[in-house]
Amino acid sequence: MAHPWTLLFFFLFHFLFFRSSFSLLPPFPKFDTFISKPTTHSSNQLPDFPCKPPYQYSFPFCDTSLPTSTRAHSLVSFLTLSEKISLLSNNASGIPRLGIPPYQWWSESLHGIAPNGPGVSFNGSIPSATSFPQIIVQAASFNRSLWSSIASAIAVEARAMYNVGQAGLTFWAPNINIFRDPRWGRGQETPGEDPMLTSAFAIEYVRALQGGNWESSEEIRNGFGVQRVMSENGESHDKLMVSACCKHYTAYDLENWHEFARYNFNAVVSQQDLEDTYQPPFRSCIQQGKASCLMCSYNAVNGVPACASEDLLRIVRKTWGFQGYITSDCDAVATVYEYQKYAKSEEDAVADVLKAGVDINCGTYMVRKTESAIKKGKVKEKELDGALFNLFSVQLRLGLYDGDPRRGMFGNLGPLDVCTPEHKTLALEAARQGIVLLKNDKKFLPLKKNVAETLAVIGPMAFTTKLGGLYSGTPCRSETLHEELKQYVKKISYAPGCIDVSCLTEAAFDDAILKAKEADYVVIFAGIDTTQEAEDLDRVSLLLPGKQASLISSVAAASKFPVILVLTGGGPLDVSFAEANPQVASILWVGYPGEAGGKAVAEIIFGEANPAGRLPMTWYPESFTRVPMTDMRMRADPTRDYPGRTYRFYTGSRIYGFGHGLSYSTFSYKFLSAPSKIGLSRTFKYGSIKGTLRQEGKQVYSVDYIPVDEMQNCISLRFSVQVSVMNFGKLDGSHVVMLFSRGLEGLRGSPEIKLIGFDRLHTVQYKSTETSFLVDPCEHFSVVDEYGNRILPLGNHILRVGDDSDHIVSIEID
Repeated sequence: MAHPWTLLFFFLFHFLFFRSSFSLLPPFPKFDTFISKPTTHSSNQLPDFPCKPPYQYSFPFCDTSLPTSTRAHSLVSFLTLSEKISLLSNNASGIPRLGIPPYQWWSESLHGIAPNGPGVSFNGSIPSATSFPQIIVQAASFNRSLWSSIASAIAVEARAMYNVGQAGLTFWAPNINIFRDPRWGRGQETPGEDPMLTSAFAIEYVRALQGGNWESSEEIRNGFGVQRVMSENGESHDKLMVSACCKHYTAYDLENWHEFARYNFNAVVSQQDLEDTYQPPFRSCIQQGKASCLMCSYNAVNGVPACASEDLLRIVRKTWGFQGYITSDCDAVATVYEYQKYAKSEEDAVADVLKAGVDINCGTYMVRKTESAIKKGKVKEKELDGALFNLFSVQLRLGLYDGDPRRGMFGNLGPLDVCTPEHKTLALEAARQGIVLLKNDKKFLPLKKNVAETLAVIGPMAFTTKLGGLYSGTPCRSETLHEELKQYVKKISYAPGCIDVSCLTEAAFDDAILKAKEADYVVIFAGIDTTQEAEDLDRVSLLLPGKQASLISSVAAASKFPVILVLTGGGPLDVSFAEANPQVASILWVGYPGEAGGKAVAEIIFGEANPAGRLPMTWYPESFTRVPMTDMRMRADPTRDYPGRTYRFYTGSRIYGFGHGLSYSTFSYKFLSAPSKIGLSRTFKYGSIKGTLRQEGKQVYSVDYIPVDEMQNCISLRFSVQVSVMNFGKLDGSHVVMLFSRGLEGLRGSPEIKLIGFDRLHTVQYKSTETSFLVDPCEHFSVVDEYGNRILPLGNHILRVGDDSDHIVSIEID
């Protein structure tokens, strides 16, 4: 062993030398870097880690007393060019001479740890993980605290799996693209069509997933839960529990439609739509959620591939203050040249994305092409240094260079912290809260437990255990929908009716009809699954697949009593035939409810849970499929027979609207307090008042407005709105209160209505409950003009709760 003074001299020499060289490097934003990990794991294998003996005393980057930026620069300075290049892939190579093992950056955790990425494996001491409802179902709960609790639970299981060598620490979730088109195969992964709702989800998910600011991991086992890594004022602490990644930036919502695929699609998006629809979730994810990773998407935006767009990525870093690493989607660097035909050569593609700000390539393209790009003068080594600094900074924040992870803050987490009773209970509660009651004629539901002698269950989805949707792992438990319903009746029968979800034949109809005739009550499970909607698979129709509609109608006609229809799948469906059929008494949308979905459905059908979910997306009629998926415009254009998109701008008919959801109780609302007037004296610069046009019938009026970026004190204009909710039903239960704003009718670019606040309350039968919302006029009453500028119109603005409770707030110049 070397003498301690020798080691001290060695350390000081390296530190002083490299510190002097650091000042020559340009300041780069903090983006993450991770080393890659084997994708096959043996039971109880511990993760390999850097800075273990004898390296922990040899390099400044192992010194935990130094600032993160100093350690990151130190790491970069020790690397040769070939070593730097080898780290530009998700499957990053190890650097044996520095004691740095390989690392796999790509792990998935959308609604539970999943093996879609090579960083996760269930081949070891942890064979499964809690499978929560798909994100579209979680969004239907409209419950921030639920989203946070789920992400916290996922973070605990992620760290536990990392500690036994079965996962990484960099997870590429959440998906916060807008569910713009109902045919999109990945809409199920998102929080829906509304930018405010999606932003709120992104903030809660990212904060909780990256959380973990406690004294020791024993607090998790003792029931204290996961605390956020965020301080009260929203500023980020340096350390991360795991790293979350906001994806896919930006305007990505098409897999394949006609000759267009996500790899070659150019999304033509106006500045107006970018500012008020596509960008807000990413801005919130970064500025308020403090995400440590951003993934750029395959598609181009206005002619430039997203991963090669200096303009788009400059907004992220310079305007939004992003501190983290930017990864390409998998092989998205290759598509810049091979599919988008944007770059003139392979080397140009690498140069374009590095100059734009991408730090790491999911895939091997940069590893294979960067050396050639440097030799041809297209890429400079300092650009690699900047990317690696961003990557190493996140790794260091995760503690990957702090020595043995078993001695770290989360070192005690392991197999006992995965699939815990608390996490499984949370999965059940999440399913209960996300299920939406779409129809309930004559209060047919709930059924009374043990009153029905026999129950017939129809449909192929009733016997599946695959209830998670895309990006699902191996669940802790897996009971079928049919199995859970058995607990509530004396006798149950089953007939698939259709061989599979595609339902291409009526061969099995007769048995289903016979079972329906013999039973007291009938539950039909229909809808779609991941054979109909998935990554790389958009739908062409909004109708139920094959002959499912015929099955439902035939069984309903044969049943003694009206039937209950349960719909699976993430995308909207045109079930207008069932909505209009009196023999279909009740319709439930369960989406992909996760591992406890069957139990939640049974509880709601038999009244043990009161449904309160709300649709986070519009359900369009089949006629909407005439609208090209490639048309990115949000606003309607009557002159071109274009109906617009999402509840904010769509002018056509709906099967069910955004926010639709029934309960076994009835509710009324009342505004308790809210101002009637907001005065703008001394809140804007002199001469800021401008005019725009508003059309009312054939008359055109001039409306005064103030550009929001010229408002001097928007914070002072904020006000609180108090609302009372009365439960007139015989059941207690939760209820979602949604606050909307409606601006001046006919104002160019103004949405029909927009969500500005929501809260999920527990209500008691025949009693009122109060809640409050903070309204920011600069944000909630403003609209975006055609140039992408946010403006605040003067005049009356309407606050709305429910269908008939309105309050007018007038914005005036004092």
